[in-house]
Amino acid sequence: MVSLKNTLSMRVLIVVLIVVSTSWWWRHTMGDEQPQQEECATVKALISACSSFVMYGLPDPIPGSPCCVAMLSLSNLADSTDNRQNVCRCMMDLITTYNPNATSIATLPGFCGVSLGFIIDPNTDCEYIG
Repeated sequence: MVSLKNTLSMRVLIVVLIVVSTSWWWRHTMGDEQPQQEECATVKALISACSSFVMYGLPDPIPGSPCCVAMLSLSNLADSTDNRQNVCRCMMDLITTYNPNATSIATLPGFCGVSLGFIIDPNTDCEYIG
């Protein structure tokens, strides 16, 4: 049985994802390139839905969970070479920040069944992502 708290959390996450995705789309289609810092804020906001897994290794994300919904949104944002490279750079910054749990961040796409178009690894050179 789905609790009211989980339903409310999912609704809040969906609203946040819609706002973030719309903002990202609007800025890129209107030709107003946002600074790297703002793009990374979007990536960080999406990854924050997976914070308990990244920080503690539990619970494993499953497709349909708020974490995997966020990963799917992140995958959708990485829809061009430039966007994939930007997402990659932001993910590398997160790996540096959460170094002890870098493996957790790297496993998120696999758990969620999504592809970002690159391997999340500290040795990935984002400039060579196509």
